[in-house]
Amino acid sequence: MAEGAGLASASTGLRAMFSLLTPNESSFQKVEDVPRYVEQASPFFIGLMVLELLVGLLKAGDPVYTISDGVTSISCGMISRLPLLFMRGVEMTAYLFVWEHCRLVALPWDSAWTWWIGFLGVDFGYYWLHRSSHEVAFIWAAHQVHHSSEQYNLTTALRQSLTQQFTSWVFYLPLALVAPPAFFAVHIQLNLLYQFWIHTEVIRDLGPLEWILNTPKHHRVHHGRNRYCIDKNYGGILILWDRLFGTFAAETDKVVYGLVSPIKTFEIVSVQLHYYLYLWKMSKTYTTISNKLSTFLKGPSWAPGKPRLGDHKLVPKVTGKEAPYNPSWSLPLQAYVAVHFLLVLWTYHDLFEKKMILSQFAILGMTAYVLLTLTALGCIIDQRPTAGVLEMLRCAALLALHGYTHMEPLPPPLAAPAEAFVSLSLLYWVLQNFSQLTSIRKKSD
Repeated sequence: MAEGAGLASASTGLRAMFSLLTPNESSFQKVEDVPRYVEQASPFFIGLMVLELLVGLLKAGDPVYTISDGVTSISCGMISRLPLLFMRGVEMTAYLFVWEHCRLVALPWDSAWTWWIGFLGVDFGYYWLHRSSHEVAFIWAAHQVHHSSEQYNLTTALRQSLTQQFTSWVFYLPLALVAPPAFFAVHIQLNLLYQFWIHTEVIRDLGPLEWILNTPKHHRVHHGRNRYCIDKNYGGILILWDRLFGTFAAETDKVVYGLVSPIKTFEIVSVQLHYYLYLWKMSKTYTTISNKLSTFLKGPSWAPGKPRLGDHKLVPKVTGKEAPYNPSWSLPLQAYVAVHFLLVLWTYHDLFEKKMILSQFAILGMTAYVLLTLTALGCIIDQRPTAGVLEMLRCAALLALHGYTHMEPLPPPLAAPAEAFVSLSLLYWVLQNFSQLTSIRKKSD
Protein backbone atom coordinates (compact mmCIF):
# COMPACT_ATOMS: atom_id res chain seq x y z
CA MET A 1 0.00 0.00 0.00
CA ALA A 2 2.75 2.45 0.94
CA GLU A 3 4.63 1.65 -2.26
CA GLY A 4 1.49 2.24 -4.32
CA ALA A 5 0.86 5.57 -2.59
CA GLY A 6 4.46 6.60 -3.21
CA LEU A 7 4.18 5.81 -6.91
CA ALA A 8 0.92 7.73 -7.13
CA SER A 9 2.52 10.73 -5.42
CA ALA A 10 5.51 10.56 -7.75
CA SER A 11 3.23 10.37 -10.78
CA THR A 12 1.25 13.37 -9.54
CA GLY A 13 4.43 15.37 -8.90
CA LEU A 14 5.78 14.65 -12.40
CA ARG A 15 2.53 15.43 -14.20
CA ALA A 16 2.05 18.59 -12.13
CA MET A 17 5.28 19.95 -13.61
CA PHE A 18 3.65 19.91 -17.05
CA SER A 19 0.17 20.95 -15.84
CA LEU A 20 -1.22 17.55 -16.81
CA LEU A 21 -3.47 16.99 -13.81
CA THR A 22 -7.17 16.45 -14.52
CA PRO A 23 -9.99 18.40 -12.85
CA ASN A 24 -11.20 15.24 -11.09
CA GLU A 25 -7.90 14.64 -9.29
CA SER A 26 -7.06 18.28 -8.49
CA SER A 27 -10.36 19.80 -7.34
CA PHE A 28 -10.68 20.36 -3.59
CA GLN A 29 -13.22 21.95 -1.28
CA LYS A 30 -10.74 23.36 1.25
CA VAL A 31 -7.33 24.99 0.90
CA GLU A 32 -6.02 22.64 3.60
CA ASP A 33 -6.77 19.65 1.33
CA VAL A 34 -4.68 20.94 -1.59
CA PRO A 35 -1.47 18.90 -1.96
CA ARG A 36 1.89 20.63 -1.93
CA TYR A 37 2.55 19.99 -5.58
CA VAL A 38 5.76 22.00 -5.56
CA GLU A 39 7.23 19.80 -2.83
CA GLN A 40 6.07 16.64 -4.61
CA ALA A 41 7.80 17.80 -7.77
CA SER A 42 11.06 18.84 -6.07
CA PRO A 43 12.90 15.54 -6.80
CA PHE A 44 12.07 16.02 -10.47
CA PHE A 45 13.76 19.43 -10.43
CA ILE A 46 17.02 17.69 -9.63
CA GLY A 47 16.38 14.86 -12.09
CA LEU A 48 15.61 17.21 -14.97
CA MET A 49 18.67 19.34 -14.21
CA VAL A 50 20.89 16.24 -14.32
CA LEU A 51 19.22 15.17 -17.58
CA GLU A 52 19.74 18.65 -19.07
CA LEU A 53 23.40 18.54 -18.08
CA LEU A 54 23.90 15.13 -19.73
CA VAL A 55 22.04 16.05 -22.91
CA GLY A 56 23.99 19.31 -23.15
CA LEU A 57 27.29 17.46 -22.83
CA LEU A 58 26.27 14.89 -25.45
CA LYS A 59 24.97 17.47 -27.94
CA ALA A 60 27.49 20.27 -27.60
CA GLY A 61 30.29 18.91 -25.45
CA ASP A 62 30.06 21.98 -23.21
CA PRO A 63 28.73 22.06 -19.65
CA VAL A 64 25.28 23.61 -19.38
CA TYR A 65 26.00 24.93 -15.88
CA THR A 66 28.75 26.81 -14.10
CA ILE A 67 29.17 26.68 -10.33
CA SER A 68 29.08 30.46 -10.04
CA ASP A 69 25.82 30.93 -11.96
CA GLY A 70 24.14 27.78 -10.64
CA VAL A 71 24.89 28.58 -7.00
CA THR A 72 23.60 32.14 -7.46
CA SER A 73 20.37 31.04 -9.14
CA ILE A 74 19.55 28.39 -6.54
CA SER A 75 20.49 30.85 -3.77
CA CYS A 76 17.92 33.31 -5.13
CA GLY A 77 15.29 30.58 -5.03
CA MET A 78 16.19 29.77 -1.43
CA ILE A 79 15.97 33.41 -0.35
CA SER A 80 12.61 33.90 -2.08
CA ARG A 81 11.03 31.25 0.19
CA LEU A 82 12.46 32.44 3.52
CA PRO A 83 9.47 34.71 4.33
CA LEU A 84 7.31 31.56 4.43
CA LEU A 85 9.03 30.68 7.70
CA PHE A 86 7.31 33.63 9.35
CA MET A 87 3.98 34.09 7.54
CA ARG A 88 1.52 32.59 5.09
CA GLY A 89 2.19 33.46 1.42
CA VAL A 90 1.06 37.02 0.64
CA GLU A 91 -0.82 35.93 -2.50
CA MET A 92 -2.91 33.34 -0.66
CA THR A 93 -3.54 35.65 2.31
CA ALA A 94 -4.87 38.42 0.06
CA TYR A 95 -6.94 35.96 -1.99
CA LEU A 96 -8.58 34.51 1.14
CA PHE A 97 -9.41 37.98 2.44
CA VAL A 98 -11.17 39.02 -0.77
CA TRP A 99 -12.99 35.67 -1.03
CA GLU A 100 -14.27 35.89 2.53
CA HIS A 101 -15.32 39.55 2.45
CA CYS A 102 -15.95 40.61 -1.16
CA ARG A 103 -16.91 37.61 -3.31
CA LEU A 104 -19.76 38.13 -5.78
CA VAL A 105 -20.62 34.48 -6.31
CA ALA A 106 -19.28 31.14 -5.09
CA LEU A 107 -18.68 28.81 -8.01
CA PRO A 108 -19.15 25.12 -7.10
CA TRP A 109 -15.94 23.49 -5.98
CA ASP A 110 -16.78 20.12 -7.58
CA SER A 111 -17.37 21.43 -11.10
CA ALA A 112 -14.93 20.96 -13.99
CA TRP A 113 -16.05 24.38 -15.26
CA THR A 114 -14.79 25.98 -12.06
CA TRP A 115 -11.46 24.15 -12.48
CA TRP A 116 -11.03 25.56 -15.98
CA ILE A 117 -12.04 29.05 -14.88
CA GLY A 118 -9.37 28.77 -12.20
CA PHE A 119 -6.80 27.61 -14.75
CA LEU A 120 -7.55 30.44 -17.20
CA GLY A 121 -7.97 33.04 -14.45
CA VAL A 122 -4.60 32.32 -12.84
CA ASP A 123 -2.83 32.21 -16.20
CA PHE A 124 -4.49 35.46 -17.30
CA GLY A 125 -3.59 37.11 -14.00
CA TYR A 126 -0.02 35.89 -14.37
CA TYR A 127 0.23 37.41 -17.86
CA TRP A 128 -0.65 40.85 -16.53
CA LEU A 129 1.52 40.43 -13.45
CA HIS A 130 4.44 39.44 -15.65
CA ARG A 131 3.81 42.25 -18.13
CA SER A 132 3.56 44.82 -15.33
CA SER A 133 6.82 43.46 -13.89
CA HIS A 134 8.51 44.65 -17.09
CA GLU A 135 6.55 47.86 -17.60
CA VAL A 136 6.51 49.34 -14.06
CA ALA A 137 9.96 50.14 -12.71
CA PHE A 138 9.41 49.44 -9.00
CA ILE A 139 7.94 46.00 -9.83
CA TRP A 140 10.78 45.40 -12.28
CA ALA A 141 13.16 46.06 -9.38
CA ALA A 142 11.97 42.75 -7.96
CA HIS A 143 11.55 40.83 -11.22
CA GLN A 144 14.95 41.79 -12.66
CA VAL A 145 16.46 39.17 -10.32
CA HIS A 146 14.97 36.46 -12.52
CA HIS A 147 16.55 38.01 -15.62
CA SER A 148 19.97 38.70 -14.14
CA SER A 149 21.55 35.43 -15.27
CA GLU A 150 23.46 35.58 -18.55
CA GLN A 151 22.96 31.85 -18.95
CA TYR A 152 19.75 29.99 -19.67
CA ASN A 153 19.16 26.64 -18.07
CA LEU A 154 16.87 25.00 -15.55
CA THR A 155 18.59 26.66 -12.58
CA THR A 156 17.55 30.02 -14.08
CA ALA A 157 13.95 29.09 -13.28
CA LEU A 158 14.89 29.04 -9.59
CA ARG A 159 16.41 32.54 -9.69
CA GLN A 160 13.50 34.27 -7.97
CA SER A 161 13.04 37.52 -6.10
CA LEU A 162 12.61 37.96 -2.37
CA THR A 163 10.24 40.91 -2.90
CA GLN A 164 8.15 39.90 -5.94
CA GLN A 165 5.37 38.38 -3.82
CA PHE A 166 4.63 41.73 -2.18
CA THR A 167 3.21 43.09 -5.46
CA SER A 168 2.08 39.94 -7.31
CA TRP A 169 -1.02 39.34 -5.14
CA VAL A 170 -2.92 42.27 -6.67
CA PHE A 171 -3.25 40.62 -10.07
CA TYR A 172 -5.12 37.55 -8.82
CA LEU A 173 -7.76 39.36 -6.75
CA PRO A 174 -10.43 39.55 -9.53
CA LEU A 175 -10.49 35.74 -9.58
CA ALA A 176 -11.15 35.74 -5.83
CA LEU A 177 -14.55 37.33 -6.49
CA VAL A 178 -15.87 34.06 -7.95
CA ALA A 179 -13.46 31.09 -7.61
CA PRO A 180 -12.94 29.24 -4.30
CA PRO A 181 -9.48 29.62 -2.75
CA ALA A 182 -8.68 25.93 -3.16
CA PHE A 183 -8.70 26.36 -6.94
CA PHE A 184 -6.29 29.26 -6.67
CA ALA A 185 -4.06 27.17 -4.39
CA VAL A 186 -3.98 24.43 -7.03
CA HIS A 187 -3.43 26.56 -10.12
CA ILE A 188 -0.90 28.99 -8.66
CA GLN A 189 1.29 25.94 -8.01
CA LEU A 190 0.69 24.34 -11.40
CA ASN A 191 1.42 27.63 -13.16
CA LEU A 192 4.68 27.98 -11.25
CA LEU A 193 5.75 24.38 -11.86
CA TYR A 194 5.05 24.53 -15.60
CA GLN A 195 7.46 27.43 -15.95
CA PHE A 196 10.38 25.41 -14.58
CA TRP A 197 11.00 23.13 -17.57
CA ILE A 198 10.71 25.88 -20.21
CA HIS A 199 14.01 27.38 -19.00
CA THR A 200 16.25 25.30 -21.25
CA GLU A 201 18.10 25.42 -24.55
CA VAL A 202 18.01 21.64 -24.91
CA ILE A 203 14.42 21.63 -26.26
CA ARG A 204 14.43 23.56 -29.51
CA ASP A 205 10.88 23.28 -30.98
CA LEU A 206 7.58 21.61 -30.01
CA GLY A 207 5.83 21.87 -33.37
CA PRO A 208 2.09 22.73 -33.35
CA LEU A 209 2.15 23.22 -29.55
CA GLU A 210 4.14 26.41 -30.15
CA TRP A 211 0.90 28.11 -31.27
CA ILE A 212 -0.89 27.55 -27.97
CA LEU A 213 1.59 26.91 -25.17
CA ASN A 214 4.47 28.85 -23.72
CA THR A 215 7.51 26.77 -24.63
CA PRO A 216 11.29 26.90 -24.20
CA LYS A 217 11.49 28.47 -27.66
CA HIS A 218 9.14 31.33 -26.70
CA HIS A 219 10.61 31.80 -23.24
CA ARG A 220 14.17 32.03 -24.55
CA VAL A 221 13.02 35.16 -26.37
CA HIS A 222 11.59 36.56 -23.15
CA HIS A 223 14.97 36.20 -21.42
CA GLY A 224 16.91 37.82 -24.27
CA ARG A 225 18.46 41.27 -24.33
CA ASN A 226 18.35 41.49 -28.13
CA ARG A 227 16.20 44.39 -29.25
CA TYR A 228 13.54 42.10 -30.71
CA CYS A 229 13.28 40.25 -27.38
CA ILE A 230 12.64 43.21 -25.08
CA ASP A 231 9.22 43.14 -23.39
CA LYS A 232 7.93 40.08 -25.25
CA ASN A 233 6.35 36.67 -24.45
CA TYR A 234 4.94 37.16 -20.95
CA GLY A 235 2.74 34.05 -20.88
CA GLY A 236 2.80 31.50 -18.06
CA ILE A 237 1.34 28.30 -19.51
CA LEU A 238 -0.44 29.75 -22.54
CA ILE A 239 1.18 31.92 -25.22
CA LEU A 240 -2.29 32.91 -26.47
CA TRP A 241 -2.40 36.03 -24.29
CA ASP A 242 0.74 37.38 -25.98
CA ARG A 243 -0.67 36.68 -29.41
CA LEU A 244 -3.95 38.37 -28.40
CA PHE A 245 -2.43 41.50 -26.81
CA GLY A 246 0.43 42.08 -29.27
CA THR A 247 3.39 41.10 -27.07
CA PHE A 248 4.45 37.98 -28.97
CA ALA A 249 7.82 37.64 -30.73
CA ALA A 250 9.15 34.54 -32.47
CA GLU A 251 12.73 33.36 -31.93
CA THR A 252 14.89 34.49 -34.86
CA ASP A 253 18.43 35.74 -34.18
CA LYS A 254 20.53 33.96 -31.57
CA VAL A 255 19.30 35.05 -28.16
CA VAL A 256 21.77 36.77 -25.83
CA TYR A 257 20.55 36.38 -22.26
CA GLY A 258 20.52 38.66 -19.26
CA LEU A 259 19.84 42.27 -18.38
CA VAL A 260 20.41 45.06 -20.89
CA SER A 261 23.07 46.30 -18.47
CA PRO A 262 24.60 43.14 -16.91
CA ILE A 263 25.25 43.49 -13.19
CA LYS A 264 28.48 41.44 -13.24
CA THR A 265 28.24 40.06 -9.72
CA PHE A 266 27.25 36.84 -7.99
CA GLU A 267 26.89 38.43 -4.55
CA ILE A 268 23.31 37.68 -3.56
CA VAL A 269 22.37 40.95 -1.80
CA SER A 270 23.46 42.96 -4.83
CA VAL A 271 21.58 40.62 -7.19
CA GLN A 272 18.39 41.00 -5.16
CA LEU A 273 18.42 44.69 -4.27
CA HIS A 274 20.72 46.66 -6.57
CA TYR A 275 17.90 48.00 -8.78
CA TYR A 276 16.00 49.52 -5.87
CA LEU A 277 19.12 51.55 -5.06
CA TYR A 278 19.44 52.52 -8.72
CA LEU A 279 15.84 53.80 -8.84
CA TRP A 280 16.35 55.81 -5.66
CA LYS A 281 19.51 57.42 -7.04
CA MET A 282 17.79 58.19 -10.36
CA SER A 283 14.79 59.79 -8.67
CA LYS A 284 17.10 62.11 -6.74
CA THR A 285 18.49 63.52 -10.00
CA TYR A 286 15.08 64.96 -10.93
CA THR A 287 13.63 68.15 -9.48
CA THR A 288 9.89 67.76 -10.14
CA ILE A 289 7.61 65.46 -8.15
CA SER A 290 6.14 64.17 -11.43
CA ASN A 291 9.51 62.96 -12.72
CA LYS A 292 10.48 61.51 -9.36
CA LEU A 293 7.28 59.43 -9.27
CA SER A 294 7.64 58.48 -12.92
CA THR A 295 11.02 56.94 -12.12
CA PHE A 296 9.20 54.29 -10.09
CA LEU A 297 5.89 54.04 -11.97
CA LYS A 298 6.90 54.10 -15.63
CA GLY A 299 9.06 51.67 -17.56
CA PRO A 300 12.61 50.78 -16.47
CA SER A 301 14.12 52.61 -19.47
CA TRP A 302 11.91 55.70 -19.16
CA ALA A 303 13.47 59.16 -19.07
CA PRO A 304 11.89 62.64 -19.23
CA GLY A 305 10.67 63.30 -22.77
CA LYS A 306 10.62 59.59 -23.63
CA PRO A 307 7.56 57.30 -24.06
CA ARG A 308 6.24 55.55 -20.94
CA LEU A 309 8.21 52.38 -21.72
CA GLY A 310 11.27 54.18 -23.04
CA ASP A 311 12.77 53.83 -26.50
CA HIS A 312 13.80 50.27 -27.39
CA LYS A 313 15.87 51.62 -30.28
CA LEU A 314 18.32 52.83 -27.64
CA VAL A 315 18.89 49.29 -26.35
CA PRO A 316 22.51 48.36 -27.22
CA LYS A 317 22.80 45.96 -30.13
CA VAL A 318 24.15 42.48 -29.45
CA THR A 319 26.36 40.45 -31.73
CA GLY A 320 25.60 36.96 -30.42
CA LYS A 321 29.24 36.56 -29.38
CA GLU A 322 28.89 38.14 -25.94
CA ALA A 323 30.44 35.99 -23.21
CA PRO A 324 28.60 35.71 -19.86
CA TYR A 325 30.31 37.20 -16.83
CA ASN A 326 32.27 34.32 -15.30
CA PRO A 327 35.37 35.38 -13.33
CA SER A 328 38.29 32.98 -13.32
CA TRP A 329 38.81 31.20 -9.99
CA SER A 330 40.74 28.15 -8.93
CA LEU A 331 39.33 24.62 -9.00
CA PRO A 332 39.98 24.06 -5.25
CA LEU A 333 38.01 27.22 -4.45
CA GLN A 334 35.17 26.06 -6.71
CA ALA A 335 35.11 22.74 -4.85
CA TYR A 336 35.14 24.60 -1.51
CA VAL A 337 32.13 26.73 -2.52
CA ALA A 338 30.27 23.69 -3.87
CA VAL A 339 30.72 21.70 -0.63
CA HIS A 340 29.71 24.58 1.63
CA PHE A 341 26.74 25.28 -0.60
CA LEU A 342 25.59 21.67 -0.19
CA LEU A 343 25.94 22.08 3.58
CA VAL A 344 23.77 25.20 3.63
CA LEU A 345 21.23 23.46 1.38
CA TRP A 346 20.87 20.78 4.04
CA THR A 347 20.55 23.44 6.76
CA TYR A 348 17.88 25.16 4.67
CA HIS A 349 15.98 21.88 4.24
CA ASP A 350 16.35 21.12 7.95
CA LEU A 351 15.04 24.57 8.83
CA PHE A 352 11.80 24.11 6.88
CA GLU A 353 11.36 20.55 8.12
CA LYS A 354 11.71 21.51 11.79
CA LYS A 355 10.19 24.99 11.83
CA MET A 356 7.24 23.80 13.94
CA ILE A 357 9.47 22.56 16.77
CA LEU A 358 12.15 25.27 16.66
CA SER A 359 11.94 28.40 18.79
CA GLN A 360 11.55 31.77 17.07
CA PHE A 361 15.08 32.61 18.19
CA ALA A 362 16.44 29.45 16.54
CA ILE A 363 14.51 30.13 13.33
CA LEU A 364 15.80 33.71 13.21
CA GLY A 365 19.35 32.53 13.87
CA MET A 366 19.27 29.84 11.21
CA THR A 367 17.65 32.21 8.70
CA ALA A 368 20.38 34.77 9.37
CA TYR A 369 22.98 32.03 8.93
CA VAL A 370 21.51 31.01 5.55
CA LEU A 371 21.58 34.63 4.35
CA LEU A 372 25.14 35.11 5.68
CA THR A 373 26.32 31.94 3.93
CA LEU A 374 24.81 32.79 0.56
CA THR A 375 26.28 36.30 0.80
CA ALA A 376 29.73 35.03 1.80
CA LEU A 377 29.86 32.44 -0.99
CA GLY A 378 28.89 35.12 -3.50
CA CYS A 379 31.73 37.32 -2.25
CA ILE A 380 34.15 34.40 -2.67
CA ILE A 381 32.97 33.83 -6.25
CA ASP A 382 33.36 37.56 -6.96
CA GLN A 383 36.75 37.44 -5.16
CA ARG A 384 35.95 40.52 -3.10
CA PRO A 385 38.50 41.77 -0.54
CA THR A 386 35.98 41.30 2.28
CA ALA A 387 35.34 37.63 1.42
CA GLY A 388 37.93 36.23 3.83
CA VAL A 389 36.65 38.03 6.94
CA LEU A 390 33.03 37.30 6.05
CA GLU A 391 33.72 33.61 5.49
CA MET A 392 35.63 33.34 8.78
CA LEU A 393 32.65 34.81 10.66
CA ARG A 394 30.27 32.53 8.77
CA CYS A 395 32.14 29.34 9.66
CA ALA A 396 32.23 30.41 13.31
CA ALA A 397 28.47 31.10 13.18
CA LEU A 398 27.81 27.62 11.75
CA LEU A 399 29.68 25.91 14.57
CA ALA A 400 27.83 28.05 17.13
CA LEU A 401 24.44 27.27 15.58
CA HIS A 402 25.20 23.57 15.55
CA GLY A 403 25.88 23.75 19.26
CA TYR A 404 22.80 25.75 20.28
CA THR A 405 19.99 24.59 17.91
CA HIS A 406 18.53 21.36 16.57
CA MET A 407 20.40 21.94 13.33
CA GLU A 408 22.42 19.07 11.88
CA PRO A 409 25.11 19.86 9.27
CA LEU A 410 24.27 16.64 7.41
CA PRO A 411 22.51 13.31 8.05
CA PRO A 412 24.03 11.49 11.08
CA PRO A 413 26.58 9.32 9.15
CA LEU A 414 28.12 12.46 7.62
CA ALA A 415 27.67 14.86 10.55
CA ALA A 416 31.13 14.36 12.07
CA PRO A 417 33.05 14.75 8.77
CA ALA A 418 30.97 17.83 7.96
CA GLU A 419 31.72 19.43 11.32
CA ALA A 420 35.41 18.65 10.90
CA PHE A 421 35.36 20.21 7.43
CA VAL A 422 33.73 23.40 8.78
CA SER A 423 36.29 23.55 11.62
CA LEU A 424 39.16 23.23 9.13
CA SER A 425 37.53 25.91 6.97
CA LEU A 426 37.39 28.25 9.96
CA LEU A 427 41.05 27.57 10.76
CA TYR A 428 42.03 28.24 7.14
CA TRP A 429 40.30 31.61 7.01
CA VAL A 430 41.66 32.65 10.41
CA LEU A 431 45.18 31.95 9.18
CA GLN A 432 44.46 33.56 5.81
CA ASN A 433 43.17 36.77 7.41
CA PHE A 434 46.02 36.83 9.92
CA SER A 435 48.51 36.45 7.06
CA GLN A 436 46.93 39.29 5.10
CA LEU A 437 46.83 41.54 8.17
CA THR A 438 50.49 40.83 8.91
CA SER A 439 51.41 41.58 5.29
CA ILE A 440 49.55 44.92 5.41
CA ARG A 441 51.30 45.92 8.63
CA LYS A 442 54.73 45.12 7.21
CA LYS A 443 54.00 47.25 4.15
CA SER A 444 52.82 50.14 6.31
CA ASP A 445 55.99 49.95 8.41
